[in-house]
Amino acid sequence: MIRAYKFLMRPTVGQQIALGEMLRDHCSLYNGALQERRDAYRHASKTSITYGQQSAQLKEIRAFDPERQGRWSFSSQQATLRRLDKAFAAFFRRVKAGRTPGYPRFRGVNWFDTVDFPRDGDGCRWDSTPHDLVTRVRLQGVGHVKVHQHRPVVGRVKTVSVKREGRKWFVVLTAERPRPEPLPRTGSVVGIDLGIVNFLADSNGGFVPNPRHGRRAAAKLEAAQQALGRCKRGSRRRRKAVEAVARLHRKVRCRRLDHAHKTALGLVRDHDVIAHEDLKIRNMSRIPAPKPDPDRPGGFLPNGAAAKAGLNRSIADAGWGVFLAILNAKAESAGREVIAVDPRNTSRRCPECGHTAKENRPTQETFHCVSCGHSAHADTVGALNVLRAGLVRREAQPA
Repeated sequence: MIRAYKFLMRPTVGQQIALGEMLRDHCSLYNGALQERRDAYRHASKTSITYGQQSAQLKEIRAFDPERQGRWSFSSQQATLRRLDKAFAAFFRRVKAGRTPGYPRFRGVNWFDTVDFPRDGDGCRWDSTPHDLVTRVRLQGVGHVKVHQHRPVVGRVKTVSVKREGRKWFVVLTAERPRPEPLPRTGSVVGIDLGIVNFLADSNGGFVPNPRHGRRAAAKLEAAQQALGRCKRGSRRRRKAVEAVARLHRKVRCRRLDHAHKTALGLVRDHDVIAHEDLKIRNMSRIPAPKPDPDRPGGFLPNGAAAKAGLNRSIADAGWGVFLAILNAKAESAGREVIAVDPRNTSRRCPECGHTAKENRPTQETFHCVSCGHSAHADTVGALNVLRAGLVRREAQPA
């Protein structure tokens, strides 16, 4: 079982400068490799450059520029080239699938924030001073950096990454650990229905309110972004304004993650089986296609884009995708079972008689079966149907 750990680093002033230079040089390597691929393909021969060819050039690059590229870990530079190779592989995969390709782009210094070390002990060393009371990570070219380790790392550390978020620096570890002992069985099963008004409704009639962290911070974000728009590019004032906007976004993200962790933990502790809708969030938040007006050449009919934009913001603010990923990870560690079911008609099917009709849901919150007269909260009905579909799917799975 692979688990990730993220810890705050506390570098000295000199180490902060070295970390910034490490990101700058890896960004330069990434952009140089991208330019080489572009130039090779624009040539009349239409040459394709591979990761293996670019990785083989690293030795010469490091010898030619020992004060910059030669300072850093060879393996971390290979990881940067591998990141570019993955970007091109994803580009060609989208082209083949007929989707919007999205050609790999050059990265600015402020848009390259992560350096990966593929193996602990190769250019980096986690817990490099075990005799010290303070945990440190050693990074080639930077030194031993203090780490605020707020929880123990279980298992053997596999990879190490250094990440910059605003003015803060973090170290991200992946560790291979044995599967932990499962939590005691509770004998309880539950279905959950994710929503906008309520973040979550369960099949027992309970509700988890939607904290709407993004909407609460919208006024401050708007003011900060307006202040950013008034700043001159390249000025010190603009850099401070950028940091203020990033700090607000980071605070919203952390609050959303905290809420998702606490909600998922409560479900995993209380229930053995958790069923949820298999939501296609990307499709749900897709922008509606424009509708050309046949009577006015060059004109368009209303397509509900403004209302859909508001719904998309609410979906993004709820953070369903992050919550489901956290729920699955916690359930795996606790020995719980999570089942994803088809969400179609879960809020329109009567749990009493099974009648399915659009008229069963006259409003967003109300469910009233036109066949048998059963009434309940629409989200609770959806959660009940999700649970039943999950249990049917569970019984159908081979033992």
